[in-house]
Amino acid sequence: MNKKFLWGIAGLAAIVTGVALFVYSMISAKVPSREDGNEWLIYIDRDDTADSVKAKSELGWRWDAYSKVFSFHPHTGRYRVEQEMSCLQLYRLLRNGTQEPVKLVIPNSRTMEMLASVLSQSLMVDSAEIASALTDSIYCATHGYTTATIPALFIPNTYEVYWDVSVDKLVERMERENNRFWTAERKAKAEAIGLTHEQVATLASIVDEETANNAEKPMIAGLYLNRLRIGMLLQADPTVKFAVGDFSLRRILNKHLLIESPYNTYRVEGLPPGPIRIASIAGLDAVLNHVEHPYLYMCAKEDFSGTHNFARTLPEHYRNARRYIKALNARGIK
Repeated sequence: MNKKFLWGIAGLAAIVTGVALFVYSMISAKVPSREDGNEWLIYIDRDDTADSVKAKSELGWRWDAYSKVFSFHPHTGRYRVEQEMSCLQLYRLLRNGTQEPVKLVIPNSRTMEMLASVLSQSLMVDSAEIASALTDSIYCATHGYTTATIPALFIPNTYEVYWDVSVDKLVERMERENNRFWTAERKAKAEAIGLTHEQVATLASIVDEETANNAEKPMIAGLYLNRLRIGMLLQADPTVKFAVGDFSLRRILNKHLLIESPYNTYRVEGLPPGPIRIASIAGLDAVLNHVEHPYLYMCAKEDFSGTHNFARTLPEHYRNARRYIKALNARGIK
């Protein structure tokens, strides 16, 4: 063989080897590592472009090479980057929009604005967009609620959703979870006490505000149901706090009881128009599984344990109230 031929063969082999190494590098190269060795997340929002996603991925020149073979259009979302993931796998993950869901906690918020603020911390959607929808009468009506009853839609729990979920999709998911919660058994119990599921949520929200002690909640629910049955005013302090707009109140004074509001149950008979917070599952089940008893009155215990003294008659109640007021005065609580 002549030398030119041999050099040609050697050159071709070098080219093939170089291409093979390049392809191998493109396919097998690992994603940039973190000093702590942990996985990391990439968030892509509506404003991101292919260039900004490239920067977030940290793939550098490999991104440009992949893009020449596979077209790329940004997909909003939250993406988990694992340490052993190849660069090509990461590119495909972002290209295909294969998201990592977030664990979204629905809290016992007192207002829809508060709920929106909490949710926006875990989701792409802005808090103002969530609050605007949940306080819009037309939007709420399309889902069978009013702006007063919409808190009854939400069942506090932890749910897996996508970070870029829209308000509409989130509400649809909450509707499915609400339907799942309201089993035939729970519906039957609500019907037996003559309440809709929105009214159960309303009463449960009052019970939740009265105590954090789940064991006592069925007792308190039974007391308020007793009052409803005989047409007695609920006279629930938490509804007055809601009407005033100040849940930090430690003492309800006469001036607070005079406020004109459909939520002031010292002046308006029956349940208020809607929940005064998102009711807990414990509160909802406390109403549905309330304790049957003869009590009509309750007063916070003077030991500030968060539980209550119950009474059948006003004289008994006044004695309990005097002990509590004395304890408040002793602590200088006004």
